[in-house]
Amino acid sequence: MEASVEDATETATHVAVKGEAAIKQEFLTTKDAFHGFLDSQWQGSKGEKAAENETQQQKKDPFVDEPECKKPKLDPEDVKKTEKQDKKRFRGQNKSRPHIKPTTYEEKRLCSSVIQKNGECKFGDKCIFYHDVAEYLANKPADIGERCYLYDTFGKCEYGLACRFAKAHTTAEFKTMEKAELVEAYGGKTLVKNSLSKDLQYRLRKRSVIFKKSEEYLKTLSNNKDQKEQQGNGDVCTAEVSAEPKEEIQHVSTEESLPTCPDIQPPVKTVGPLTDADVIKLRPCEKKKVDFQDKLYLAPLTTCGNLPFRRVCKRFGADITCGEMAMCTNLLQGHQSEWALLKRHESEDLFGVQVEGCFPDTMTRCAELINNYTDVDFVDINSGCPIDLVYKKGGGCGLMTRTRKFEQIIKGMNYVLDVPLTVKIRTGVQEKSNIAHKLIGEMKNWGVSMVTLHGRSREQRYTKLADWDYISTCAKLADPVPLFGNGDILSYEDAVKAKETGVSGIMIARGALIKPWIFTEIKESRHWDVSSSERLDILRDFTNFGLEHWGSDTRGVEKTRNFLLEWLSFMCRYIPVGLLERVPQKINERPPYYMGRNFLESLMASQNVDDWIRISEMLLGPVPKNFNFLPKHKANSY
Repeated sequence: MEASVEDATETATHVAVKGEAAIKQEFLTTKDAFHGFLDSQWQGSKGEKAAENETQQQKKDPFVDEPECKKPKLDPEDVKKTEKQDKKRFRGQNKSRPHIKPTTYEEKRLCSSVIQKNGECKFGDKCIFYHDVAEYLANKPADIGERCYLYDTFGKCEYGLACRFAKAHTTAEFKTMEKAELVEAYGGKTLVKNSLSKDLQYRLRKRSVIFKKSEEYLKTLSNNKDQKEQQGNGDVCTAEVSAEPKEEIQHVSTEESLPTCPDIQPPVKTVGPLTDADVIKLRPCEKKKVDFQDKLYLAPLTTCGNLPFRRVCKRFGADITCGEMAMCTNLLQGHQSEWALLKRHESEDLFGVQVEGCFPDTMTRCAELINNYTDVDFVDINSGCPIDLVYKKGGGCGLMTRTRKFEQIIKGMNYVLDVPLTVKIRTGVQEKSNIAHKLIGEMKNWGVSMVTLHGRSREQRYTKLADWDYISTCAKLADPVPLFGNGDILSYEDAVKAKETGVSGIMIARGALIKPWIFTEIKESRHWDVSSSERLDILRDFTNFGLEHWGSDTRGVEKTRNFLLEWLSFMCRYIPVGLLERVPQKINERPPYYMGRNFLESLMASQNVDDWIRISEMLLGPVPKNFNFLPKHKANSY
């Protein structure tokens, strides 16, 4: 640690910069001294192997450099002079990042018939995988560790010889061992729900799934459209109509024709005897009730909000969890990757799924599909997604400006669901034109059970702080419907101020990625100085959950590593409480270069991709030779 002290003294004259976090003077350092210390310590602990590691070559690649320091605001005249033609080049996502599938890290795998001992392979001589165990083991990458998490937890590892921890449960005769007591204890238990069955996938692809309630609702929309056209034709030909006797054509609104209770029946045949279906029909007042009041809500986070991460947050006190945003059309087409976003772990006691779409027919059918084939406590509509791919189709934030379609989607999904329907919105599309307050009054009448408001517009993204004054105004308008506020919460003090605005609860997104123990801090009203070793244990739990979820073979290990690195691109922004000059840390403040209290703490403070890879190697072993990584989002959202 002597090197870090010397480097810290070099920066005794460090000048505070606007937008930087306030760190005690003795921990501050320079960029060169910081990276020099990390490189020397890492090579010293790992020896020549670390120096030869191919990840060192990535420093020459401009795509993996750490983000530039935050620049101070310029005068309007200076901005015009320095304005560049491509304003969006340094904003948003890394769209041109290298994307390597985990399957490429293992050219030839062991055939599943050998792993599962199913006898002869059904593909015979055409099978491209290994069937000779000795040949496979000769080409298999070295084992990562001596203990297998799956074997120790569940008594057996379903990946057998393909497991990257196979030594822990393999005999000299290449037989896979089992722990009978643990196998019996977990026998028959379903730890993860909402998986897509092969039968349902086949029927979805063949379009043979029947959406009875959706068709009832969509028929009312079709009838309303026909009636409007008839009424319009009647207005055009008033002279001819007045000469002939005719029945009065009445305009029927969507709300009046919506078959939501026994008193308002759908336009279907109702002649005949009274059946059980007529008597036991579910009314809106009988739908499942969920108590959202004063709950801590982990936001649905694309890429990073996966099931292993939600399990970590659940252990730290998150009350509500929600799956990542899923495209309704992909769910209806039976895409396995999209259905994976709906999976629910048994520890998630209050769980919902978030869907995105822009048309009433697909969204209503998707809601009925989720209602009939998954186990969820609520369904959330994403009308806050700002990305161009979604917005330009009319989804995400686009729904906020298409109120007619938005109304039809909400009412249709409400009609087919037996669980509450919630909506996540932003303040608006344009930065200085808030429209959420207008929508909230309408959504109360449309039947929404809860609204979540992110205090920023689509145009604004993360360039300014969330507008909690506006959220407070909307919370009063939403009453008695619960309204959750979202934006810039990174400490329990931020949470206390947020609750004072009158919201029913708070949603936490980036704050949970930077420090997942924020839920504990809020519930216990304290600042928690989490040590580097404790943070490494949290990451180790995540990797174990990842190996359980994605697999402990090479493919599963590299998939876990990829999601771990995505998370580390946010977690590196955390500054330990003991190093701060002023507590708490603010989410919009970029940390300057500083030395931690030990090497691991300094390593975790690095915003360089190479250092994130080093942390992953501590938990998941060396990266493959052709490994390459760039985070999905650029680190400009401070």
